[in-house]
Amino acid sequence: MRVVIDTNVVVSALLFGGTPGQLIPMWRNLEITPYFSKQILDEYLRVFSYPRFGLTEAEIQYLLYTQILPYFEVVWLPNDRPVIISADPTDDLFLYCAQAAGAVRIISGDWHLLGLGTWKKISIVSPAQFIEMLG
Repeated sequence: MRVVIDTNVVVSALLFGGTPGQLIPMWRNLEITPYFSKQILDEYLRVFSYPRFGLTEAEIQYLLYTQILPYFEVVWLPNDRPVIISADPTDDLFLYCAQAAGAVRIISGDWHLLGLGTWKKISIVSPAQFIEMLG
């Protein structure tokens, strides 16, 4: 199953576990195929660098090269994209990525995205909803 995983979910999964952490074995076992774009990867790395997480550059590189890159697929997004979510246009990256990847789900904790419910036949669900759907 092709999915796009929002930054907050990836960070929560890799740093804190919990419900989002249940996605890790799914991508490692190829039950789901997460997709990202260069812009989304840049956002992942920016958030991992937040001082509150206290990660060193080596720890960030470890997460990138052992937990993300071996399992996530890349899609390319055009730079010129119409705004969809005017309240937070950076969330549009996840919508356009899902569309480019042919993904069926976006897994997110972001209320701007979750508030859409679906976009162009792509359902937007929380980690708990996603896990429940598969259960």
